[in-house]
Amino acid sequence: MTYDASLDLALNRLHEEGRYRTFIDVERGRGNFPDAVWTREDGTQRDVTIWCGNDYLGMGQHPAVLEAMHEALDATGAGSGGTRNISGTTVYHKKLEAELADLHGKEAALLFTSAYIANDATLSTLPKLFPGLVILSDSLNHASMIEGIRRNGGAKQIFKHNDLNDLREKLQALPANAPKLIAFESIYSMDGDFAPIEAICDLADEFGALTYLDEVHAVGMYGPRGGGVAERDGLMARIDIINGTLAKAYGVMGGYIAASAKMCDAVRSYAPGFIFTTSLPPAVAAGAAASVRFLKDDQTLRQQHQDGAASLKLRLRGLGLPLIDHGSHIVPVHVGDPVKCKMISDMLLEEYGIYVQPINFPTVPRGTERLRFTPSPVHNSVKVEALIKALDMLWGQCALNRAENAG
Repeated sequence: MTYDASLDLALNRLHEEGRYRTFIDVERGRGNFPDAVWTREDGTQRDVTIWCGNDYLGMGQHPAVLEAMHEALDATGAGSGGTRNISGTTVYHKKLEAELADLHGKEAALLFTSAYIANDATLSTLPKLFPGLVILSDSLNHASMIEGIRRNGGAKQIFKHNDLNDLREKLQALPANAPKLIAFESIYSMDGDFAPIEAICDLADEFGALTYLDEVHAVGMYGPRGGGVAERDGLMARIDIINGTLAKAYGVMGGYIAASAKMCDAVRSYAPGFIFTTSLPPAVAAGAAASVRFLKDDQTLRQQHQDGAASLKLRLRGLGLPLIDHGSHIVPVHVGDPVKCKMISDMLLEEYGIYVQPINFPTVPRGTERLRFTPSPVHNSVKVEALIKALDMLWGQCALNRAENAG
């Protein structure tokens, strides 16, 4: 066996298909987001504006978050020192879980090191709690949900994306007494479209199914207190398990589920992904709790965020670029070619100081490659103007089609 040759073959395949991913070494400066410094491979540096980050509201730079993290760091030190079961549960973790339970109107919340782990650990554990469980999963669910469902050893059904008729048919085909769970997202991050949450809850009630909602790209940004799309639509009480992240709108790190006290207790007691993982550092938990608390009361950043996304979409439409617009804050522009998608990304970075990562297969289907922009409240009109001028120039240089709308 020639191991290096196999590695070369695998990596060369990615290069040939235009799908090889390159780390962009950026350093964010406190108080300067979305501006950062990019260090090239030769050691030279360039100022850049980040247009593809998931710190949607800039909370990773917010004084309330930084102050809370500094206080906890000075009080407790760096790490938690153990798993949640063995010395790794602190007052900071408990306070954060209380904030999250309150955010979603649930009895309890359970903190994980990331939302990926929260999805994977929970969905892979539920069949242990409900023998014979059948999980019905939207076809565009996140990789973390797919992985958790794949390896849980239980039965699964994949329904067509946001297709209520297909979901109904699959529910009807299952035994009436079989335990069931419908797993879906509120906002799908690559297209930015919304799930029909109320209609899915109606089907769940009709067929006696549990509901599992991933609100990762919505918490902090939708709803009166940032509880997500389910809060915005008055549907949180109808969702049995809500998954969320602390690493996007809240600007820190970590993931969680919010559910009944019994559900959280059972998951924490049976999920290896929770039991055998060192808990988040107390300073991280403190910063996340401060961010959640702040955004429960502050509507300004949420409104500025929505206004910024709407403004950018309007400007992109003015250029005739193939915008994918489903009404959310996510702004994807369809390219449809992995090589050209990477080329535009590279040129934006090198020539214009604009950093937006190409989104290629397997994150999205082949032929739907795109640039995914995430405007924030701190992407001001000057930065928007610079982006629009650069895209206008490069779209012509790369001989890409312009269209009113791609979806």
